[in-house]
Amino acid sequence: MVSIMEKQTLWLKSATALEPLPSKRGDPVLVIGAGLIGRLLASTLASQGHPVRIVDTAAGAAAGGGAAWVAAAMLAPLAESIATETNVVAQGYYALARWPQLLSSLPQPVFFQQQGTLILWHRQDAGEAQRFMDLLARVQNRLQELPAPQPLNSQSLAELEPALAGRFSQGLYLPQEGQLDNRQLLAALLANLREHGVEVEWNCPLDYETAHRWQERSGGWVLDCRGLGAQKEWRWGGPLRGVRGEVIRLYAPEVSLQRPTRLLHPRYPIYIAPKQDHLFVIGATEIETEDLSPVSVRSVLELLSAAYVVHSGFAEARILELNSQCRPTLPDNLPAVVEVAPRFLQINGLYRHGFMISPAIHDAVLEYIHQGCNSLAKQLGLAFETANSSNSVHGSVQVSP
Repeated sequence: MVSIMEKQTLWLKSATALEPLPSKRGDPVLVIGAGLIGRLLASTLASQGHPVRIVDTAAGAAAGGGAAWVAAAMLAPLAESIATETNVVAQGYYALARWPQLLSSLPQPVFFQQQGTLILWHRQDAGEAQRFMDLLARVQNRLQELPAPQPLNSQSLAELEPALAGRFSQGLYLPQEGQLDNRQLLAALLANLREHGVEVEWNCPLDYETAHRWQERSGGWVLDCRGLGAQKEWRWGGPLRGVRGEVIRLYAPEVSLQRPTRLLHPRYPIYIAPKQDHLFVIGATEIETEDLSPVSVRSVLELLSAAYVVHSGFAEARILELNSQCRPTLPDNLPAVVEVAPRFLQINGLYRHGFMISPAIHDAVLEYIHQGCNSLAKQLGLAFETANSSNSVHGSVQVSP
């Protein structure tokens, strides 16, 4: 059976072959929603010569990012593998190799880092760490070609992450994982759209009836990428719901972490994502609610206390933002693409994995638009319901037992 690493090579070869057919190149495309996946698809389609129109209900570029504007943008399929399905892990590994290709085509630089993820815990939380490692071992048994976690003692931890020397006696290093700067990416995608003569139409509610009329006139494609904005129209696989996350952005000049770091804790495991110039994104909370009220005092205290324990330099950090946002989530917590009418696709359910898997969703949608097939979706186990039910995908990616 083909290994994950061999598949990744095949996936990348297929990704470079996703050029539109000559007869399809001029098809107009209406993209509804200017968040991550909407901007990513609109940017590529405009670069390929499609007349693109992109609309969003938000009042401006920052708000139009929605959950993507708030996110930490970590690309961590191995770390996430203990909490999600094999399909999402496969999509995440495909995306890790695709991100540099996508970023290289943009007119503005985007911070991208692939130095792995660091997992830490305190001595009193050794039980939580053992549970984590047991779950990770089961994943490794299913996906034996994934890079193996590397145990760290105090010395190897200090060599890998000097800022944490003497602070922890053990940890885990997950190779190959990465992160990017979400806001730089969103801005670069807008810049690329402008270079191709496309401006986002902000504050522009657009219902399906209007979208269908546009499609009848243009003969083009409609891509609904609104996330939670599509709740009323979503009919496939159960209701679309929001899962709340709370995030703190800090400026911490006394802290010099080099890679995303996760602290295991039975009540509030946190992540710390270091961006450029001593900017840090800290989060952990995942609450089953669509409440978009400000961040709670409890969350702030827990996140900041845990960050301080990781590195005391966070005590002198400056709080730049406290943000809350809801991620669009389907009942199975997996993404899906649904063709609700010919050439009319709903793309949704990216949940907490938006940045981690969006290149895989992007490439699968482009393959369907340009070539009329969904072989990549089948390879990656992406749910892809087409108007022609014989082309529908519901399976899982095949991996070595």
